[in-house]
Amino acid sequence: MARQKPRTLSGFMELLPEKQVQFDRMMELLRRSYSLYGFTPLDTPIIEASEVLLAKGGGETEKQMYRFTKGDTDLSLRFDLTVPLAKYVALHYADLSFPFRRFQIGKVYRGERAQRGRFREFYQADIDVIGDGKLDIVNEAEIPSIIYNTFTALGLRRFQIRVNNRKILNGFYAMLDLTDKAAHIMRTVDKLDKIGPDQVRQLLMDEEIGLTQKSADEILTLISIKGSNGEVLSALNGYRGRNEMFDQGLDELTTVVNYLSAFGVPEDHFAVDLTIARGLDYYTGTVYETTMLDHPEIGSICSGGRYDNLAEYYTDKQLPGVGISIGLTRLFFVLEDQGYLNNQMNTAPADALILPMTEDLAPAIAAATTLRQAGIRAQLYTEQKKFKQKMSYADKIGVPYVVFLGEDEVRQGAVSIKDMSTGEQQTISLDGAVTLIQSEIARRANVAPIREPGDPAHT
Repeated sequence: MARQKPRTLSGFMELLPEKQVQFDRMMELLRRSYSLYGFTPLDTPIIEASEVLLAKGGGETEKQMYRFTKGDTDLSLRFDLTVPLAKYVALHYADLSFPFRRFQIGKVYRGERAQRGRFREFYQADIDVIGDGKLDIVNEAEIPSIIYNTFTALGLRRFQIRVNNRKILNGFYAMLDLTDKAAHIMRTVDKLDKIGPDQVRQLLMDEEIGLTQKSADEILTLISIKGSNGEVLSALNGYRGRNEMFDQGLDELTTVVNYLSAFGVPEDHFAVDLTIARGLDYYTGTVYETTMLDHPEIGSICSGGRYDNLAEYYTDKQLPGVGISIGLTRLFFVLEDQGYLNNQMNTAPADALILPMTEDLAPAIAAATTLRQAGIRAQLYTEQKKFKQKMSYADKIGVPYVVFLGEDEVRQGAVSIKDMSTGEQQTISLDGAVTLIQSEIARRANVAPIREPGDPAHT
């Protein structure tokens, strides 16, 4: 029989054990952070009926979907977590309490061209707050605090949450009588960081968009407003009174900014940025993008915003919401690529490796059982290998402690324990070993999976 060469499909990520531990730790911290804000966990099927996922229509989404038939059933893999959420809320509306706050961390699938840092199978980590008919603006003000606390818990420090309000932009373009060209304008303005104001102005005035120089200059003047959050809001107040939608958006943005300190978000981690205009058709109010200050070229690592009607394709009930999404697989890839993963974190599969040194394994089994009952991850190694090979295994998996049980230890009712990081070895009681290992577990419990280059102890 011919052997098949093992391979992983392009665009799909597989991790070695130590990296998988770091990835899982990030997911654990995300769940913990989201739960602190009263979000309930949710899981939806990876496979849905194609007609459900395509309720909004086909286009680019349909081209990228993994779609197949099973018997007479037309099925697809989910391409995001938002559409399944919309279906879920419409289906279970009568059983849910609103506002409905959910988080979901799960795999999604997109059949786009795989390239560096872009995947076909990847984890998304989403939170959404869904209202029944209405949703208070304070929910939009709370989102930056969730972003801030989540990334801080992961170990990131130098990041910035950038925020805008779509109503400000739509209202401003209405002032200039450019509503019908707003989508084209915002797509062009989005290139400002890459090509600069002069080229943006030229694109706004070219044949496709066709703005006058005066209109192009007014747009660039607005989006170039910089300064502290208070200074930006003060400058925007100079436009007040010319358009109702603009004024409403400015009121909402001001409310979001004013609540930031109460929500515990430092001002140096939050900036009003009038160039943010994501989700041309989907988002209708506050919009967010989060960037790493030292790596702006990476783009947004967390984004989202306010939308008017989550489930309009499944129900006639008005279900406004606000949410954010983290592309967790891509973020992990970027962090690893830039050297941000913390090598101080314990990624070993066990806290202690038990090495029996006698033919009778009962004492070693009993010791492993005692450690596990104390909440210590213990691995019992019983392979018939030479001592050097056993220690090589312990070193390779990165286990913090090795516990030996030879005839002397069994006779004394003790164990010998070796600290693999220092090489120190001592013979103590089993209870003493439990206490020693537990203290190390407690010390490492708060080690974040991310450490920025330049931070103390980052090597």
